[in-house]
Amino acid sequence: MATEEGASVGPDVLQNSSIPASENTVWADCSPLLEAVCEDLQDGELVRGENFNLFAAMSALEIMDPKMDSGIVFKYYSVDEAIENGAAPIPISNDKTVDVQCTIDIMDHLLACEATWHKGHSLAQTVFACIYLLRPDRTASNALLHSYCRIIHATCKAVVSVVSDARTHEEEDIFTMSYGLPLNGDGDEKCLSMLNAVEETTSRQLRASKASSLKKRDLENIEPLQNNLDLEEDCCKALLCRLRFRKHFFHLLTHMRRPQGRGLELARKHVAFCVSELECMRKSAEFLRASAHGTCEDSVENSTTASGRKPIGFDASLNSRLSAPTPPRAIEILTWMKATDYFEKLLHDLDVICSYPLDPVLEGVLRSVVQFQKLQPDLVARAHLQVLLVQDGKLYGRDPIFAVITKAAALPEVMKNHDVQKTECIVQLGQLVINMLKILCTNAAWQRCKLGKILQDWCVIYMQVELDFRKELEEVSKFSGEENACVRVLKHILVWIEEQTYWIACRFIILGFELELYSPGEYCMVYWYLYVVLVKLAERTHLKMAANSCTTKRKGKKKKDSPKDVAREAHIPPALLFLQCHILLAEGLSMMFAALRNEQMLLQSPSPFNSEHERFIQHFELLLKACVPDHISYSSFSESTSYVRLSTLFRYNYFKDAHRIAREVRSSFSNDPDRLAELKRLEQVAEHNGIALNIICKIGASDPSLKLSFEFIHHPYLATTVIKRS
Repeated sequence: MATEEGASVGPDVLQNSSIPASENTVWADCSPLLEAVCEDLQDGELVRGENFNLFAAMSALEIMDPKMDSGIVFKYYSVDEAIENGAAPIPISNDKTVDVQCTIDIMDHLLACEATWHKGHSLAQTVFACIYLLRPDRTASNALLHSYCRIIHATCKAVVSVVSDARTHEEEDIFTMSYGLPLNGDGDEKCLSMLNAVEETTSRQLRASKASSLKKRDLENIEPLQNNLDLEEDCCKALLCRLRFRKHFFHLLTHMRRPQGRGLELARKHVAFCVSELECMRKSAEFLRASAHGTCEDSVENSTTASGRKPIGFDASLNSRLSAPTPPRAIEILTWMKATDYFEKLLHDLDVICSYPLDPVLEGVLRSVVQFQKLQPDLVARAHLQVLLVQDGKLYGRDPIFAVITKAAALPEVMKNHDVQKTECIVQLGQLVINMLKILCTNAAWQRCKLGKILQDWCVIYMQVELDFRKELEEVSKFSGEENACVRVLKHILVWIEEQTYWIACRFIILGFELELYSPGEYCMVYWYLYVVLVKLAERTHLKMAANSCTTKRKGKKKKDSPKDVAREAHIPPALLFLQCHILLAEGLSMMFAALRNEQMLLQSPSPFNSEHERFIQHFELLLKACVPDHISYSSFSESTSYVRLSTLFRYNYFKDAHRIAREVRSSFSNDPDRLAELKRLEQVAEHNGIALNIICKIGASDPSLKLSFEFIHHPYLATTVIKRS
């Protein structure tokens, strides 16, 4: 490894190197550094560089990884061979009791396979590791198993459809590939009628099992589900809850795909049914475990079935020979308990989506999506959200994007049909809004990367709209000299584009905290940049509000303002005060980190690879390329923080003002629980940092036992200073 002169030289490294040392560089052994990095990285983490992305990493070879290493162990070479060797018998057993119990095990293992597939593994190695699904016609004689396999087929097809339509599967590896497997089986469209018939039969068997006498049971002429009548009731209940869960889950997926969100109300009812049946499935685990009679092989915590038995009819390596692109090595399926936890989380996330008010106000939509992402939803839920938001190039499939933009830009309602929407730059702006909504529905890492790149597109659109605005203004000045409707529309849209650009930049920086991209030594520059962006965002928001106020005033046609009106205009809107809290906290944290660094109370860990200037470029390169904000550079950051001292902070306590504003503005958001919760978090950050700053300013560097740390205990991206004595 080449380093600056003065570093220690490893003779063996220098001898074997093909690049000779020069006057400015020498060779040093970096093995200890690489070993330290390897110890710090956890499984699944990746060091990402500009020229080594996720695609390149997945193209590399990692021994024993089921997605990269081929493996050579196969039990069967074809489905027919597996069937001939009795891997998936029909009937499963001549004993009806064993047959039913094994069928329940198949259902449970399929649930675990489905959850594993949702988590990003291939369909071929999870759900379609079931031989019964590969040959669905063989199960026709077993109505229970046949109907269940059909509903699994239909459910998988529905999930593949929504994820493919959302086009988010690229971020989650090989989610939608079916490798030529029989995903579209003949007769799947009748899956619900089949399942309903089996459910009705099982319900009658359950009612018969509860009959007070054998005579009444005989009169109903109901054949028992299995041979042991003492187990009949619990066995019927275990089957029913699994069948009903499948039915309601398929209904849920179907209703959520209805256009313009018309099926959300019904979908939410099916969510409640699914949650109820899922709870019944968990309760049935104790009975199934007890009925296994010592035949279980794993504990419930490690098993893929509720009973603990190994399911019949599965071979995860079978498809490796059938489908060449399939990763050949068998993967680890989620346990049944983890699978039920996954579906419970998925149902909760889908319920949140179903409860959306479908408000056409873009600001509310963006807030809702960001709030939803805090739940850390998985791919299926995020795909459903994206498909709901964007349908046929419209918001929710009903609100034209230009109408949404005019509303967001505080333009009058009549402007939503203005001819300016047909211009090329406005059409492109509408597409940018759609792309932004789609990006916000992706996972955090993908979202941050895409938002950073889309910033340049927003800046280009701003320049194009500005050119159209100037041309239109020149035309107007030649004739009437007064602004026409087109000029007013473009003026409002220009302000809104700038506001949206800074919102995206703010989101880009905040996601870095969520992804843990910043080290404590870099917090100063991060909070400084966040402060600059927030100030610009507040300025554009204020301009938009002022323009809206002027429009409203013009519509009212007041000849003379009253003193009350003047006072109302001078009052700062609550939305701006809310932003002001974030601005003060970001600035306060930036200045506090700068003062601690300048007075050497916060030791910086020098990097052997790059300087602070280089790290500044690495973190904010995409923002700097888009000139967001203008005239921002490392030198401006360095100049504004190099002379900050604790005495300066003591004279003006940013945290004290932020705490005061947060308390004062709370009453303005009494009907907004999300904003109220955020204000409470801001208060806590401001209060604790204010106290910490007072202690630091009083004691200073005089007490070497004072140890500072920074934790995100009150807020996800605004740090809280923790002071301890060593």
